[in-house]
Amino acid sequence: MDIDTMVGMDTMADRTPRPRPCPVAASLELLGERWTLLAIREMRYGLHRFEQITRFTGASRDILADRLRKLEAAGVVERRQYSEHPPRHEYHLTAAGAEVGPILLALAQWGQKWGPGGTAEFAHDCGHPLEVDSVCHHCGEHVDRETLRISPEPTG
Repeated sequence: MDIDTMVGMDTMADRTPRPRPCPVAASLELLGERWTLLAIREMRYGLHRFEQITRFTGASRDILADRLRKLEAAGVVERRQYSEHPPRHEYHLTAAGAEVGPILLALAQWGQKWGPGGTAEFAHDCGHPLEVDSVCHHCGEHVDRETLRISPEPTG
């Protein structure tokens, strides 16, 4: 191969790295902020009023209001009026919001193992500690990096 042919080649080293479009990045755009996930946690625990969510997350009122507006606009939570005078609303998870639950459980499990931890313990109705695991719902096999297929295949 001569030098003229080589100059025209597009090699990986010549390419400008660009963020890879993926559902993780898209999800983090909406959910990847501390107060957002903590607000969802509180709604999963059954707390729906703004004051309750503020108190149990530690978020400031303006930050929490901003996060709840974004979650509502994205269809993750819905507001339900519970008082007309003065107007007051509760926040409830939609189906999309309820599906964040396994993510929170996985974060809690990771935090107990690798992070500063916490005192909350999660158990199943059977009485045993809950362990979040990824399993293929079709075949029942454990999912890990060796068994996971990503399309299109990551390059780089």
